[in-house]
Amino acid sequence: MTESTDSLADTDTAPALPDTAGARPVAPTRGALRPLGLGEVRITGGFWHRRQQVNGGPTIEHCRTWMDRLGWTSDFTDPARRGARDGRGLQFADSEVYKLLEAMSWESGRSVGGAHRWRAAVAELSEGVAAVQSPDGYVHTGYGGPGRPRYSDLGFGHELYCAGHLLQAGVAAARTGADSGLLETARRAADHVCEAFGPGGIHGVCGHPEIEPALVELARLTREQRYLDQAVRFLDRRGHRTLPEHAVDRAYFQDDVPIRGARVLRGHAVRALYLSCGAVDAAVETGDEELLEAVAAQYDRTLDRRTYITGGMGSHYAGEAFGDDFVLPADRAYSETCAGVASAMLAWRLLLATGEPRYADALERVLYNVVAASVADDGRSFFYANTLHQRVPTEPAVADRATRRFGGGPRAPWFEVSCCLPNAARLLASLGAYLATADHGGLQLHQYADAEVRTRLGDGRPVGVAVSTRYPDTGTVAVRVTEAPGGPWSLTLRVPHWAEGAVLAEPGGPRRPVAPGTAVVHRAFEEGDEVRLELPVHPRWTFPDPRIDAVRGCAAAERGPVVLCAESPDQGGGDLEDVRVDTGAELKYAGDGAEVDGRFEPPLDNGRPYTSREPAREEADTRTVRLVPYHRWARRGPSTMRVWLPRLD
Repeated sequence: MTESTDSLADTDTAPALPDTAGARPVAPTRGALRPLGLGEVRITGGFWHRRQQVNGGPTIEHCRTWMDRLGWTSDFTDPARRGARDGRGLQFADSEVYKLLEAMSWESGRSVGGAHRWRAAVAELSEGVAAVQSPDGYVHTGYGGPGRPRYSDLGFGHELYCAGHLLQAGVAAARTGADSGLLETARRAADHVCEAFGPGGIHGVCGHPEIEPALVELARLTREQRYLDQAVRFLDRRGHRTLPEHAVDRAYFQDDVPIRGARVLRGHAVRALYLSCGAVDAAVETGDEELLEAVAAQYDRTLDRRTYITGGMGSHYAGEAFGDDFVLPADRAYSETCAGVASAMLAWRLLLATGEPRYADALERVLYNVVAASVADDGRSFFYANTLHQRVPTEPAVADRATRRFGGGPRAPWFEVSCCLPNAARLLASLGAYLATADHGGLQLHQYADAEVRTRLGDGRPVGVAVSTRYPDTGTVAVRVTEAPGGPWSLTLRVPHWAEGAVLAEPGGPRRPVAPGTAVVHRAFEEGDEVRLELPVHPRWTFPDPRIDAVRGCAAAERGPVVLCAESPDQGGGDLEDVRVDTGAELKYAGDGAEVDGRFEPPLDNGRPYTSREPAREEADTRTVRLVPYHRWARRGPSTMRVWLPRLD
């Protein structure tokens, strides 16, 4: 990268879009595909609609209640607290308020009839943030006062990280019309960052990446080149060992090697993924193909070697970090919910930049098996870490205090570090903007849900479709054309990598098989035309790479995009530590899960964990093993669970 580019000024402008089309989290000025906004895509029913309804009421309200209780919001809204610079939360607590603001903003652009309520809430909090902001644009409730000077701890102070979330909240508020004042506060903060860390300023980076994608998105919104230039500076400075050495290693901060020199994502998983998002954003805006290809290759290798079957990332509790290649222990999976959200963000950016459907596959996997698993049915508790093997029954969470235990328990109402629930909230509120894209000649559907889509193609022609499906419970996706502009255009549907045997039916045409990747229908559509995609969502076995020592000799079951698991309430009292399954037997449908023949083999009970003889097989208890969607586990009280099941010989 260079210190300055003219990319924003030189970008060709697309035809005018509907007024609300700009309500989208990522708005690149170039790339293979153009994302659609919340005004162009509305989820109307089904799996994700139910979760959006819970998110848009109980979850966001729950976040606000806890932040009020702990004093995180009153650091902004209480006049007596403003300027105290002794924030009541940890050093990154401000960012949770900003993520809440962002979630409220997206919700104001998504919900039908609820916009006024959320805009009022955004305006109230935004006023508080503006009141805390210093005249030069700096804003943080915990730094800048006696004993904690500004930028005195770049490794762990999180000041730029918090500023990044403020910028993203300001962008969301502006794009949805929730509150223009928050954007002005964000711009003053960004101007301060450019002054403090620009040429002649502090030559450093934040220990937690986040400012980078935020600056690029603010540049996209405002057309201000200096924000893009500052993002490029931060990216170029990364990896030159300017941050303090971490107890784990320098890779924790992604400060071990420059971005272009890395082969795979490593270190703290959320940090690595946020940094990659910023690198993709900057590469797209500057036309830096080398950087884009480098990050795509790193993410591809990470998906191939360092990602759980659920799409979760991070296998080390120490450092909340990636492990080495194929180090993916099921019972010690960290797989933080924030890392799932960040992986979804990165996959979406790479899909927009490249048009490669494998990134939509990655997005789908993490949505159904990390994001959907994390949040409770009532939206008021959540998993911080997402294990794949719970050996002992989960313990009830304490309802009235924040917990310190990040894994091994049920979903908790709040954690001392509660980054995950507001992070999931902002993603779910904006999820409609992750379903579809357009380009010059057509419309592309990447994720399947009951939805209404209406946009304009690159040549200005209006198009509209209505999607009807019970996915992922069934594999039929019906797409009915509701607005046809005249003349031919292309409707593209993603065929997931697991969907061998998928079938497509065009209007008035025969059914034809389609291979994993994409299925394209190009024709002069008429209103009422329907395209049907039939995906085989029958249960199937998945086997691990033999280099994954922790689950060698095991198998996992999947159904469509959903990973299945065995949970103790379904096993008739059998101990899941004793289970073995017959992968040669038929894996049968069972509701939204599956069942298979297996055995529960008793322990050796010889006083030692090892023996010189094989246990007698005739002593085993033969029975059916019931499997349910992983995202449903721990919703019925204390339980044990496992995704990877030992196989019978």
